[in-house]
Amino acid sequence: MSIITLLTDFGLKDGYPGVMKGVIWSIAPQAQIADITHLIQPQNILEGALTLERTAPFFPPGTIHVAVVDPGVGTQRRPIAARLGEHYFVGPDNGLCTALVESCRSSGVPMQFVHLNQPQFWLAEVSNVFHGRDIFSPVAAHLANGIPLSALGAPIEDPVLLALPRPQRTARGWQGQVTLVDHFGNISTNLEPQHIPSMGDVEINLAGFRIHGLKRTFGDGQPGELVALFDSEGKLSICVVNGSAAARLGVQVGAQVEVTQLHD
Repeated sequence: MSIITLLTDFGLKDGYPGVMKGVIWSIAPQAQIADITHLIQPQNILEGALTLERTAPFFPPGTIHVAVVDPGVGTQRRPIAARLGEHYFVGPDNGLCTALVESCRSSGVPMQFVHLNQPQFWLAEVSNVFHGRDIFSPVAAHLANGIPLSALGAPIEDPVLLALPRPQRTARGWQGQVTLVDHFGNISTNLEPQHIPSMGDVEINLAGFRIHGLKRTFGDGQPGELVALFDSEGKLSICVVNGSAAARLGVQVGAQVEVTQLHD
């Protein structure tokens, strides 16, 4: 039985994710559908790409990931589908699969991309503003029914990829960026353990707030305390114990984070 995931910026109010499920089940009634999230910030392709990177690997081989954060819907941007290692991706060609592509490249696993240009696998009528319903959902359903990727479109070798933010070395440490803010207000960055070899002998500076050393867990801090720790994805995160770091610091995605080694 095929698993299809949905990741969008559609929200929960207007029924758009439900319509996509209806289309999928009309074509592939046996499919299991999992909602990753529909609360990506509107038009925030980078957030969608990073969220997909964090979640897709936990699904079994053969999973079909439909990701739709699509400010270019109805324009000349291509609809695409891909096989990325043991998983499939269906969505707009705007960089949403960048982090997954980079992971595949670094691991040397095979990838295959197609431009979805075979309308017999779409809905009969295609709007200019809802390709999630009219193209991506039916294509995912046909994949779930066993239609091979190669039948869905022409092969391409040049998918659009984002320039993902990378930590930069400084004289005394590293400079990173805020990449995600979660439901709890925890602030995740692109800094990882290799950038911070000593947990106690570092200072983290974000938005004028300074934190000395890292905690292992939330429970190592006091309620209301601003702390830094490595989150479940191995990323340096700035948090308030039992509170919201995002609300206290007022930072957004893209803000700079400085990590300074206090002693050589």
